[in-house]
Amino acid sequence: MIKTDILIIGAGPTGLFAVFEAGLLKLKCHLIDSLPMPGGQCAEIYPKKPIYDIPSHPEILAGDLVKNLEQQIAPFQPGYTLGESAVSIEKTEDDQFIVTTDKGTQHQAPVVAIAGGLGTFEPRKPPLERLDFFENKGLNYIIKDPDIYRDKRIVIAGGGDSALDWTIFLEKIASSVTLIHRRNEFRGALDSVEKVQQLKNEGKIKLITPAEVIGLEGETTLSSLSIKREENIHQLECDYFIPLFGLTPKLGPIAKWGLEIEKNAIKVDNTLDYQTNITGIYAIGDVNTYPGKLKLILCGFHEATLMCQSAFKRIFPDKRNVLKYTTVSGVSGFDGSSKQAVKSTIKKIQ
Repeated sequence: MIKTDILIIGAGPTGLFAVFEAGLLKLKCHLIDSLPMPGGQCAEIYPKKPIYDIPSHPEILAGDLVKNLEQQIAPFQPGYTLGESAVSIEKTEDDQFIVTTDKGTQHQAPVVAIAGGLGTFEPRKPPLERLDFFENKGLNYIIKDPDIYRDKRIVIAGGGDSALDWTIFLEKIASSVTLIHRRNEFRGALDSVEKVQQLKNEGKIKLITPAEVIGLEGETTLSSLSIKREENIHQLECDYFIPLFGLTPKLGPIAKWGLEIEKNAIKVDNTLDYQTNITGIYAIGDVNTYPGKLKLILCGFHEATLMCQSAFKRIFPDKRNVLKYTTVSGVSGFDGSSKQAVKSTIKKIQ
């Protein structure tokens, strides 16, 4: 039985940052994740994708963000159960939770924080013939290593942030990039839309709207696409086709834990601490929902911070936590390298 103060289900950015905030309160954390490494989607699906909305980082690759978070929490020595999925939870008579994984590993904690992101997921696939045949033969749904597209002819389909961001990024390394969207309007960030339009105006990418891919061609690997625009159909040669239509998320076994669910997300109380309808179980990051929810890593960091404050009160109801800033601790060069230095900062527990 693995025992800890806060059991975090999900080792993505939000779950990792929760370890930092808990560590400043001298609370131990253990993380469970179905993936074989920490980082969630940032590590598994798009480690080389640039992220633009992390404070103090005008641009940071998703994989680098994960590495920085791991370095930041290293002094607090979190435990990990990786490559296993949390499948069941039960509450003991002494107000503890026991979470069991699909491999039988049991964990005990007074607080459980669900930071499972979108949960388990699979890409939304376009309804095209021979789709399965071309998968991994020129047809990819997820970009893990952008370098395989170097000097290649790339066609991206989609109208959201992922399609826009990868169009901007791959333009720098591919021999040609074409973005196809079935509408003239995009759903992504305005800044990204403007950058794509600028690249199109400069002749650095091709933008075809409104249009859609209706066929895949090739003998052993993908060689061209059939594109329909208005009533016209033409062939477009390419080396890779990347349809980015989003992911279909599923909560998996967590959906059967008695939590209040709304549109495949866990409802929480955002007026205080992001606690679920079960006292002692919290949900932070993309996995939760509440009025005004924004699925941003930044918001997950904020939610993790307030969750840890509430968790401290639950674990130590008779202790008082006095919030202090790092700048008043007298510790210089705070970079997460010294366990003792970190533990002496920010909060003093009385």
